[in-house]
Amino acid sequence: MLNIAALFITITALFLWFNHKVIRLPPTIGVMVIGLVLSLTLVGLNHLGVTVLTDHAQYWLEQINFNTLLMDGMLSFLLFAGALHVDIHELKSYRYSIGFLATFGVVLSTVAVGSAAWWLFGWFGMDVPYIYCLIFGALIAPTDPIAVLGIMQNAGAPKDMEIKIVGESLFNDGVAVVVFTALVGAASAGVHTLTPSHVGLLFLEEAGGGVVLGGALGALVYFLMKSIDQYQVEVMLSLALVIGGYALASTLHVSGPIAMVVAGLIIGNMARVGAMSDNTRRYVDGFWELIDEILNAVLFVLIGLELLIIPFNSYYIWIAMPLILLILMFRFITIGVPITLLRKWYSFRTGTTRVLTWGGLRGGISVALALGLPDTPYRESLVVITYIIVLFSILVQGLTIGKLVSAVLPEDGSVKSSGTTRHHS
Repeated sequence: MLNIAALFITITALFLWFNHKVIRLPPTIGVMVIGLVLSLTLVGLNHLGVTVLTDHAQYWLEQINFNTLLMDGMLSFLLFAGALHVDIHELKSYRYSIGFLATFGVVLSTVAVGSAAWWLFGWFGMDVPYIYCLIFGALIAPTDPIAVLGIMQNAGAPKDMEIKIVGESLFNDGVAVVVFTALVGAASAGVHTLTPSHVGLLFLEEAGGGVVLGGALGALVYFLMKSIDQYQVEVMLSLALVIGGYALASTLHVSGPIAMVVAGLIIGNMARVGAMSDNTRRYVDGFWELIDEILNAVLFVLIGLELLIIPFNSYYIWIAMPLILLILMFRFITIGVPITLLRKWYSFRTGTTRVLTWGGLRGGISVALALGLPDTPYRESLVVITYIIVLFSILVQGLTIGKLVSAVLPEDGSVKSSGTTRHHS
């Protein structure tokens, strides 16, 4: 583990330096692009008969279980760090739109994308059972908080839009993992096990349990921090909250991601105001910002390098392209319909639907879930198609969302309203 960590942190540091000095893309996208270019170069050399470098790279990448590394390791740190800087009062203002997108939006997208994929696979002569198409819909449904957080901030999106899409992203991966887990269990044991009561109970246990556990642990650490004024100890308490809390969530079979989001909101709001001195606040913020940036960079380097061990076939591009269009269309509908219905009571910025649709990036979580699929005849197809969609999402949507924000929003940042205005939404 030490050798693997040393190798990939060193590679990431060099990629970050090269991106900063030469390419000057947003850091996460820049290191992923470098990783992709390196992967494609090694593949090209492999075709020319130079296999030594490719063999070594594949050997080291195969030592890493990407699914375990992200879902059981990095995700807890990244979600906590992201939630730490979200204003809970602003998040509460958008609770209805965020709640809809993070719950019903994920379920509707799972069914819609899964059904479209089933039809498309059949049209291309691929016999993929409908349950596995729904599994694909579940793993591609959530917008990825890891991809969204940094990119939306760099895009210069207004605070209300950023809160909406970041809030949705922080919560919807927990919902998507519950749906994904239920569908994979049904596919393994038989579709008859997938009943509404079974899914509802699983959701209550995972999501509800995650909220309760995250709230309890966040409150406990808040009171511990409030009783002292020693920044070293308080930083250590926040670190223990994330590592120990996520491990406890896994042991109790509740949603670790949701627990970390709730705990991060409590520490970032209650503890920041009522338990931390200015000195402690500066150290806690600095520590978690560094953790967030380092892990983000490592994750996106790995996504770029994963091309070396994913059995890529250009045939899958022709399936992935129409799926990308369908995913964007379904997201546009999922966002547009609630906004249209709520205009009577709430005001919305001009271009909200377009920005939230294009800013709904897919990222490492989708790749991790795909790589965690059981070994079936359909696994390779689903992994490769997921990887193509994620690459498009991060490279195309991630690099153009800033231009879209500038193009559709008024210069004065005004909010175009309809009906009675309660608050900006």
